Amino acid sequence: MPAKAKRRKELEEQMGQASFWDNPDGAKSVVTEMKALKALIDPLEALLRDIGDVRALRELGEEAGDAASLEEADRLIVVAARKGRILQVGHVERFNPAVVAAQKIVLRPMFFEVHRLGIFTPRSLDIDVVYDVMIHDLDILLSLVNAPIVDLKAVGIPVITEKVDIAQARVEFETGTVANVTASRVSTERVRKMRFFQEHEYISLDFGRQDALRIRVQPPATPGSAQPGIGFEKLETPLEEPLRAELRAFLDSVRTRKPAVVDGAAGRRALALADRVTAGILEHAQRVQLGAFSPQGVQ
Repeated sequence: MPAKAKRRKELEEQMGQASFWDNPDGAKSVVTEMKALKALIDPLEALLRDIGDVRALRELGEEAGDAASLEEADRLIVVAARKGRILQVGHVERFNPAVVAAQKIVLRPMFFEVHRLGIFTPRSLDIDVVYDVMIHDLDILLSLVNAPIVDLKAVGIPVITEKVDIAQARVEFETGTVANVTASRVSTERVRKMRFFQEHEYISLDFGRQDALRIRVQPPATPGSAQPGIGFEKLETPLEEPLRAELRAFLDSVRTRKPAVVDGAAGRRALALADRVTAGILEHAQRVQLGAFSPQGVQ
């Protein structure tokens, strides 16, 4: 955070110079970087100004990738419990308005189709796409389906880097629910969507637009007709930026001592599932003789 605030100050000084717009392309690049920094820093600063509770600054909010193994996750959970700290894992997508809306209507989902695709950028190249990208959808999936996993198949390959750049997993739960989850960082377009089906209805979530659409079978519009009707409902979504909602929830847990929305146990479950997906990718690679290939976390 201090480094980001320092960078913001540097950019502000650049933008205040009389010659700033002499180089339009360079100026646009600076403006874009400033907007990204403000989107990250401003919500936290606003919340910290509002809270006035110094105890919050002593708590630990763990980021999604901080625990690289289940052993480390277990250690964090034990330490937080022993010291009476609030441990919240940084799965910010759980606070996406579309996910919040879906959690209120999920009943018995039987099939999920999930796509999280991104254009290649030179970041997080030391980590597989499963842990960098897919893990967020695995966390959401586990929050919507409270059942043990009975089967898992996965495939993934390196495309540009030496790590897995695109992966697909088929997860089956004890309830009979099946989920197909795809993650890529080498796509030609950005897609962040989840669709799930439960009896007589279909729910579509768009994480990018932060909205959710519910499509339901309804009684025939005409009496005596055998043709059922189809109803479309845009679910009500909270008007709050996910990062701000995540920070607000964390600080609320600090003040009230309520369990975190995404606590250490939830983070561990997502990490454990990511490990199973990675093991499935390795098993598939060995079976089809994909060459020297060892996804992160699996030896």
